[in-house]
Amino acid sequence: MTEQTVQPWSILGTDPAPAQAAPDPDAYWEFDGGFALVYYANSKFGLNRPVIFADGFNAGRSKPDAMWAHMETEGDYALVSALRESGRDVVMLGYEERSARIQDNAEVAAQCIMRAAQERRGDTPLAVGGFSMGGLVTRYALCKLETTRMNHQTGVYFSWDSPHRAAWIPISLQALAHYLKDEDGITEMSDHVNSPAACQLLWRHIETVDAVPTQHQQRTDFLRDLDRFGTWPTIPVKLGLANGSGTGTGLDVPVGSEMLKVTGGLHPYRTTTLYAQRSGAQELVARLKRQRIVNPQPAVEKRTDGLPELDAAPGGTLRSFGIARDQLAAGGAVECDHEWVDFVPSVSAVAIRDLDEQEDVYADIGSLDPASSDLDEFVCSSTNEEHSRITAELGEWLLDRLPK
Repeated sequence: MTEQTVQPWSILGTDPAPAQAAPDPDAYWEFDGGFALVYYANSKFGLNRPVIFADGFNAGRSKPDAMWAHMETEGDYALVSALRESGRDVVMLGYEERSARIQDNAEVAAQCIMRAAQERRGDTPLAVGGFSMGGLVTRYALCKLETTRMNHQTGVYFSWDSPHRAAWIPISLQALAHYLKDEDGITEMSDHVNSPAACQLLWRHIETVDAVPTQHQQRTDFLRDLDRFGTWPTIPVKLGLANGSGTGTGLDVPVGSEMLKVTGGLHPYRTTTLYAQRSGAQELVARLKRQRIVNPQPAVEKRTDGLPELDAAPGGTLRSFGIARDQLAAGGAVECDHEWVDFVPSVSAVAIRDLDEQEDVYADIGSLDPASSDLDEFVCSSTNEEHSRITAELGEWLLDRLPK
């Protein structure tokens, strides 16, 4: 057997460098644990109507070029330009470590909020929020500022596809990440899954291949701390945007189907197969096999009990299986029939249902009482779209609701 090297990848993607660098900001703020890029609507007038966008989850330091590209060039709506043309100043908040505890990055957000409140000219309230985890970071920061009686001067809080009721990385992919670490010392993906922020964000987590999927203690601790500061800020209007559909229609992924299968004859992980989550008892989600000539071991099977069919749930999506296929293909042929998977269920992004029950995960949000959401107002996308993608549908909805 020819030994092949499997290259590591980010559990959320490849995190590539954008083709275009971010332009120089009008101001650069440094904080303990992070930084902010500030783009004025008009450089002559300084900071007047600031809108703070906090970065989301990944590994390592926030990347200014990627933050700019995400908001301005990668979607189908140039959000930075639209904000500045409407007279609003854009503040992009980044962290020294995106995978740190949400509570720690919330301290960075609090510094940024108070800096903006101090430097702002005029009396237009701040708008504060973020993408994905950034919505939780700023939610926690505002709650803590209110509890400690700090005047954050924020009129609108918003979250863009943020996992208020938790996020989902398939148990099959989590198991594969840990298996690669055990078999070949490829630690990056396993470390990412087990990072503090991932443990806090995920609805169900496994720390090792053979662990039972459960809520991690770090998520329990985060929810306890958030509850201690009031759970939600009470002063600003609370807005939520979901990249997933609100109709209850999920992804075109048959439950129990093969999501990824290693077929290359000389591939070191030949016959490894990952399956779409099924809701029954002892459902097979992964069959993991490292081929070895010396001391071969049997395949490891990963099974789950009674979990909702979250892989195909309506929500903001990631190309998780497609990226895994691309990286594994360096060692030989890999089949992948379904590249995309749910990451933030729509009901989580608009804080209207938990993820414990199948019927709640697939709820028709449009038929639910909007008052059952923790948010004051929310919007879902017309179709299930890429997680945190900037679209005209969502961007224009948000601009219409920012402080005037």
